[in-house]
Amino acid sequence: MQEMARKNVVLRTEGLQSDSTCSSKDVRLRVRYGECQRNIALEVGGYALDGCREFMASTVEGSQGTEGALICAPCDCHRSFHQRMVEPEAA
Repeated sequence: MQEMARKNVVLRTEGLQSDSTCSSKDVRLRVRYGECQRNIALEVGGYALDGCREFMASTVEGSQGTEGALICAPCDCHRSFHQRMVEPEAA
């Protein structure tokens, strides 16, 4: 049985522990939140997206860790509705 890789989340980057198939170096990944996937026409039985292209926190930069940092300013929805994109970080 294979073990799952552990994730350590720090702000917007993640460090993944290497497993036996990878090299011994840690892999750094950058996490971005892209297009909003919330269906705003669900109540009437349809399907429509609001057009928000990227998550932007509704609070100022100094308020990291607050609940407002998880709400998108343009579309007023939670960060979990936005597409999560994981990219390798440049060394």
